[in-house]
Amino acid sequence: MDLAPLFPPSEDADLGLSTLARGVIGSEILRIAAEIRALKAKGADICNLTVGDFDPALFPIPSELLEGTRAALAGGHTNYPPSDGVLALREAVVRFYARELGLTYPVESVLIAGGARPLLYGAYCTLLNRGDVALYPVPSWNNNHYAYLVGARAVELPVTAASNFFPTADQIRPHLGEAQMLTLNSPLNPTGTVIDEGELRRISQLVVEENARRVSARAGQRPLWFVFDQVYWALTFGGVKHRTPIELVPEVAPYTLLLDAISKAVCATGMRVGWGVMPPAVRRRMADILGHVGAWAPKAEQVAVAALLDAPESLHAFQATMKAKVKERLDAIFAGFTAMAREGLKVEVIAPQGAIYLSARFDLFGRTVRGVHVKTNDDIRRLLLEAAGLAVVPFQAFGLKGDTGWFRLSVGAVSMKDIEGALPRLRGVLAEAR
Repeated sequence: MDLAPLFPPSEDADLGLSTLARGVIGSEILRIAAEIRALKAKGADICNLTVGDFDPALFPIPSELLEGTRAALAGGHTNYPPSDGVLALREAVVRFYARELGLTYPVESVLIAGGARPLLYGAYCTLLNRGDVALYPVPSWNNNHYAYLVGARAVELPVTAASNFFPTADQIRPHLGEAQMLTLNSPLNPTGTVIDEGELRRISQLVVEENARRVSARAGQRPLWFVFDQVYWALTFGGVKHRTPIELVPEVAPYTLLLDAISKAVCATGMRVGWGVMPPAVRRRMADILGHVGAWAPKAEQVAVAALLDAPESLHAFQATMKAKVKERLDAIFAGFTAMAREGLKVEVIAPQGAIYLSARFDLFGRTVRGVHVKTNDDIRRLLLEAAGLAVVPFQAFGLKGDTGWFRLSVGAVSMKDIEGALPRLRGVLAEAR
C-alpha cells in the first residue's frame, strides 16, 4: 500500500506541530554537507572542507580502541550502561584529568554521555530557566540553537579576528550581572583559534567576583555558571598551549563545567563517548535529565575508552601521529592561501592554532566573477563550490548574522591530494576577482 498520497505536502507538514518545532532551525552545516554528498555522488571533483569529522580511511581510530570495543562486545557488554556512565570509565576520566591536566576531581563529578553534544545541551537544560540570560560569543557552535530550545534569552557577543575570535573580559564584564551562564569553547569551532591564557584568566576571575557579589548580596541569587567546552583540547599546534579556567583560577571550580569527548581527541566521532566534569550536585541533576532521553554512550565503547585513557603511552603515540596529519593539511592550506594573498588575491587566513579548522576570509563582495555578482557569504560559498570545487561553511552557520566573508575550513575528511588539487582551482577563481 502506497501511503505517500495520504501525507500533506511538505510545505504544510508543520501544521499542528508545537511552536518549538515550527520555530527550530535545522543545522546549516548538515544542509551544506548533504548538498556536497549529492554533488560528489554525481562525480563532481570537490575538496570537501565542510564537515567537522574525520574520514576513517584517512584518520582511523586507535587500534586499542577498536580491539577493545570488539572485546567488550564479545564479553557481553551489549546491555544498557548505567545512565551516568560505566564506573570504570568515570574513574578513568578522573585519573586522565589528574595526569594530563593536573585537575583532581572526585568521581562524583564525572558524567558520561553520548558525546559532548548532549552535555552542552544538558548544561542549558540544567542551569537555565526560561528567560534566563545565556551569554556566549558568535561565531560559536550551536549555542544559538540550544538557547532557543530551552527558551533562554541569548546575549551574543560578536567577536572578530582582532581578538582571535574570542570575547575579552572587558567585553564580557557589562553583561555578567544579568547572565546565568557563560559559555566558551577553546580551541574554537569554527575558527580553530585558541583563547589567550591571560584573557581566560581575567574572564575566570570575573566569574569568581560575580559569584562573590551574588553571595554577599544575600538576595537568593543563583550562581553564574561557566561552561567551558574543551572537546578539541588535544589538538593544539606549535607553541599554542591549552589551558583550563580552573588551572588558572582554582576558585572558579565550584561554578565551572568542563565538557569533553573522544570524538576529536582520537578521531572517534561516531563512537559517541563524551564526559562532563562539574560540581557533583550539578552532575546529579544533569544525569537525571539526560537519563530521561537516553543520552548515554554505548556500553562496549565506554569499557574500551576506559582502557584507552589508562594507557597513556598508546594514547600519546596515536595523538602524535594524528596531530601531524591534521597539521600537515592545515599548513598546506595556510601556505597556499598566504601565497595567494601575497599575489594580491582577495583571501585572508589565520595561522593554525588548534582543532581541525582554519578561518579564511574571501573579500569578494561587489565583484562579478564567472557571472556571479557577489553580495552575500552564500554567493561566495556557491562560487567557490561551483567554480573551484572547494566546499566551505560560512560563519552564519555558527550564529553570526552579518556577511563578513569569513568561512570555516575543516580538514579531517580530505587528503593532501584533495587539497593540492583544489588550490590551483581556487587561485584561478580569485585571479578573476582582482
